[in-house]
Amino acid sequence: MLVFWDQRLVFLATPKTGSTAIAAALESLAAVSIQRPPVLKHTTVQRFHRFLGPYLKVASGEDFTTVALMREPLDWLGSWYRFRRREDLLDDNSTRNMTFDDFANAYCEKPQPGFANVGSQARFLTPPGRQPVDRIFRYEDIGAFVDFLEERLNCEITLPRVNVSPEADLALRPETRARLHETMAEDLALYGQLCKAG
Repeated sequence: MLVFWDQRLVFLATPKTGSTAIAAALESLAAVSIQRPPVLKHTTVQRFHRFLGPYLKVASGEDFTTVALMREPLDWLGSWYRFRRREDLLDDNSTRNMTFDDFANAYCEKPQPGFANVGSQARFLTPPGRQPVDRIFRYEDIGAFVDFLEERLNCEITLPRVNVSPEADLALRPETRARLHETMAEDLALYGQLCKAG
């Protein structure tokens, strides 16, 4: 999470959407940068509005605009699968000994096993009955997000390539893909709205 005080802007770091690269490029410009632990780095919009937003408003006398990125939902899930295949994550959450199809089916289970319990972008960005992120940009069109930041921060931005997960086969059986579409219906609907808006 990055807080840009003068611009009254907060970047909320949706997991698996390039937030490490954005922090690397912009941390020096931010008044506040929270990069660890992950539970704080990836503060949801609901937690922001409950805890941090009110404090920032009291301290500044103004509301802050929240912005975040969203990745195409199946690609986002594939990124989690690839991330958890890394050799330095050989624990109970490792996905090295399973296919993406196995991981996707586990994500659809209720309750989800620990290795597949990776949350939901829709719940991170637009929690039911709560204030959503003010502006959501598509990860696949990160250029539009960079243009927005360059205008708000009045500087040129070059994003580095960091924290890249290893390559992996992301094949899905048709029945698994259909099951994912049902499980990820909220995420897919939200992403579809972004595509129409963008």
